[in-house]
Amino acid sequence: MRRSLLAFLLLVAACGPADKPYAPRQMPTEAVAVRTPRTQTIKVGDDLQVLVEWPAQTDPVMKVLTGYYVGSWKAVVAGDDGYLSRVEESAAREAYDWVRGFADEKRSVKGTARLYALRVAAVMGEGAQINACVDESGLRLVARDTGEAVARQPSWTRAPYLQAVVAHRGDDGVWRVKGFRHSTEGCTR
Repeated sequence: MRRSLLAFLLLVAACGPADKPYAPRQMPTEAVAVRTPRTQTIKVGDDLQVLVEWPAQTDPVMKVLTGYYVGSWKAVVAGDDGYLSRVEESAAREAYDWVRGFADEKRSVKGTARLYALRVAAVMGEGAQINACVDESGLRLVARDTGEAVARQPSWTRAPYLQAVVAHRGDDGVWRVKGFRHSTEGCTR
């Protein structure tokens, strides 16, 4: 009798509705949010903008490079010297001389610059190196008074280059540029 009952139960179980195939439950939206690269357009002046291609994984220290870069162009086109608050004394002369060169030559720029391939190359204690590729081929050097492009465009408007900044976090907790490095290699498009 037991065998009959057991056989009957197995037969009924086998004839029942088929199990649904396994399907994972939906994860909450915030748990599966995937960070993707994004492009930010920063208007620097009436005729100048900087496109920053932020990577999917960003680090706040990247803003040391991007903030300085945008600020230095603001100085060129509008005379805004706020960029100097983003550099330490060791880099201030180089930063100032670069901007001053445009003023001395009565030059400005128009167009679009692009920062891409941003990355934090190294962090050691209160220091970091941030790298970015810079494409200024969309910029035109212009005469400040007329806005007309100068006949001979500088080499930096021809090919992308690597810009690296060495940054330092001061006693006030603020990261500032301590030094600059440039290379013509490593940033092809």
